[in-house]
Amino acid sequence: MSASDLRHSASINGSADPDNQEPIVISIARDYGAEGHEVGKLLSVMLGIPLYDNELLVRSALRMGLDVDQLAAVDERPQRGPLAFLPDSMDQRSDADRAFQAIRQVILDLGSTRPCIIEGRLSDYILRRNPNLISVLVTAPLDVRVEIVRAKRGMTTHDASAFVRKRQHERERFYTRYSGGKWDMYTDKDLVVDRSVFGREGAAQIIAAAYRLKEHQLGRD
Repeated sequence: MSASDLRHSASINGSADPDNQEPIVISIARDYGAEGHEVGKLLSVMLGIPLYDNELLVRSALRMGLDVDQLAAVDERPQRGPLAFLPDSMDQRSDADRAFQAIRQVILDLGSTRPCIIEGRLSDYILRRNPNLISVLVTAPLDVRVEIVRAKRGMTTHDASAFVRKRQHERERFYTRYSGGKWDMYTDKDLVVDRSVFGREGAAQIIAAAYRLKEHQLGRD
């Protein structure tokens, strides 16, 4: 049974399952530069539910007894396997692995507590057994994402292109590494929203509509 089947097996033809008490959680995967964080912030205001993005780092840092900046340095950036034999790379890789385990537990805790929006960090995979998970990808064509990053960071187009490709590759490797190769950024998404077509607010409205429909199906509206 696929993750989508697991998530939706509790609801048949839109009918509510009285035993299904899991909160509705929106997981937003985002191609780098597509402004998934900005979409998440707008969505949080529209729905009146919390957005967890950088706060995941804060909570995980407290759990690990680390400074947030230390955790941010390895956030969604796993080390390459071939470098593992180097002592400094081994230390950094271990930090990244420990950071992910802490973030994973924070996501599990938050995702079982109340309706919320969780940005990235493999949250769609971590919460895949929640039948009320709405798994979303916010995307845009590469040239659009490069231009967004170029304008925000004051880069040349060449440098912005290299930067976007590098960060995108890191995110994709993060998904592969910590799902054991079982998941990627494009696996089993309920919604794929092109921010270049709908804009940030339009993308948020589309996701909000899916959330409200899920509320209605569960009799929680």
